[in-house]
Amino acid sequence: MTRRARAFWVEAPGRGAIREVEVAEPGPGEVLVRTLHSGVSRGTETLVLAGRVPENQYAAMRAPFQEGDFPGPVKYGYLNVGVVEEGPDALVGRTVFCLYPHQTRYVVPAAAVTPVPPAVPAARAVLAGTVETAVNALWDAAPLVGDRVTVVGGGMVGCSVAALLARFPGVRVQLVDADPARAETAEALGVDFAAPGDARGDRDLVVHASATEAGLARSLELLRPEGTVLELSWYGDRTVTLPLGEAFHSRRLTLRSSQVGTVSPARATTRTYADRLALALDLLADPALDALVTGESAFGELPDVLPRLASGEIPALCHRIRYDGADAGAWPRPAPPDLA
Repeated sequence: MTRRARAFWVEAPGRGAIREVEVAEPGPGEVLVRTLHSGVSRGTETLVLAGRVPENQYAAMRAPFQEGDFPGPVKYGYLNVGVVEEGPDALVGRTVFCLYPHQTRYVVPAAAVTPVPPAVPAARAVLAGTVETAVNALWDAAPLVGDRVTVVGGGMVGCSVAALLARFPGVRVQLVDADPARAETAEALGVDFAAPGDARGDRDLVVHASATEAGLARSLELLRPEGTVLELSWYGDRTVTLPLGEAFHSRRLTLRSSQVGTVSPARATTRTYADRLALALDLLADPALDALVTGESAFGELPDVLPRLASGEIPALCHRIRYDGADAGAWPRPAPPDLA
């Protein structure tokens, strides 16, 4: 039986399209998944759309089930939630998360999907990949009880970090962003909010996620002596200038990177990628995290929606894509019974 589905591809920098694609029959140890929702990881996916992935980062930036190559055509994405239609009995009918691009149906190894806990709605589970990034960052940062922590940058990753930090006993968290609209998000997550000029100083830890030079420089200014900035931003092909004169050395400040592509060294000997993702899904039982989903569109609108997200015309943290009826007519259906 020939099976076909529909997938979103970046055809060339600045332009995307929906393509029909072939889907293989699932073999032993594989699952066929029908997508319910996917999420647009705005920072990374808009860099991919713009063709701004540096050539020397092509290998590091590959998504697990990416097809094509940068700068395009490329099928890219990694926040996918669906239901298993065929595969091992233990998975059939289960809602699962997979690091798969925007596509109506797909076949992957059963080990590539993670069941979504019953307490987590499928629509919220698209946040799993971003919350996983936040988990890894906090393994790297290792905040202590009672720490004073600031998150600079109220995007999808920064807000996820702030939401998890709000659960730490005695930790006083402030979210800092130039957009005053993020105050409402901060309130929903249970953390304080400030504009950059009003942010509290003398912080033990600052997590930077604004992807701006100004945000990183401000992060260093907010530290106490011997404090640490954990850098989560990814700048693509941009060069970043940072003031490392002034009091950087005399105050013995630390600037440290964190990246989700590897499990944090603090947990690498005791946790696997699967453990980390399962933990992120468990943490999504908190309904406060719904505040990170700020918009929704139908799958067929993606070629128009993604450029508008990239330009800022559609302001968003996580923009969710729904797939109801997205592959109507593209998938073989059983023939109707012969009533003659």
